[in-house]
Amino acid sequence: MINKLSNAQIAWRAAQDIEDGVYVNLGIGFPELVARFQPAGREAVFHTENGVLGFGAAPPSGAEHWDLINAGKKAITLKPGAAFFHHADSFAMVRGGHLDVAILGAYQVAENGDLANWSTGPNDVPAVGGAMDLVHGAKRVAVVTEHVTKHGQPKLVRRCSMPLTGVACVNRIYTSLAVIDIESSRFVLREKLPAVSLDELQSVTAAELKIDGTVVDLTVPGDVS
Repeated sequence: MINKLSNAQIAWRAAQDIEDGVYVNLGIGFPELVARFQPAGREAVFHTENGVLGFGAAPPSGAEHWDLINAGKKAITLKPGAAFFHHADSFAMVRGGHLDVAILGAYQVAENGDLANWSTGPNDVPAVGGAMDLVHGAKRVAVVTEHVTKHGQPKLVRRCSMPLTGVACVNRIYTSLAVIDIESSRFVLREKLPAVSLDELQSVTAAELKIDGTVVDLTVPGDVS
């Protein structure tokens, strides 16, 4: 079995690309981990669809205020200057192009940037939620995901077979094995785990990986967990 990054390590890598002062929406679940790993000297302004701008870290266990939650119903804290607003105003921010980055999970990403990240299955959120708005309202869309499904099937594909969240909307993918950009409807490999060969990576990717320049080693600090 190929060694791979944990979800926390993927989230750490994605956080390194968030610039100081940008407005960011994190999808429900796995993407929420990204907020834990803001680089020193940088501070993103986090937006949540239920109507908070400028929230902070999760409170200690037992200190939650359950009127203060994010879209995933997890407890949050507030930073100085945080704002509350109506749900409709929140989506006006999204649809009006006021978010710099949206970071979402995925079931599948196609080489042309199509994204499938919702399902109506029995164990899933029973709707797409705000993701359809986010992928076309944010200036940049990134995905954090395992490279393959729990059954070993590639999540990076030529064309999505699941219902689409958005068309040609993804810019960058952070997986458990690599960092991949989508350029000119192709997967362009930017970073990979040093222990994984290009052939091994290609074998678990269902579309061709293009090489454009140097492929950098994907490394994460050992204390990230």
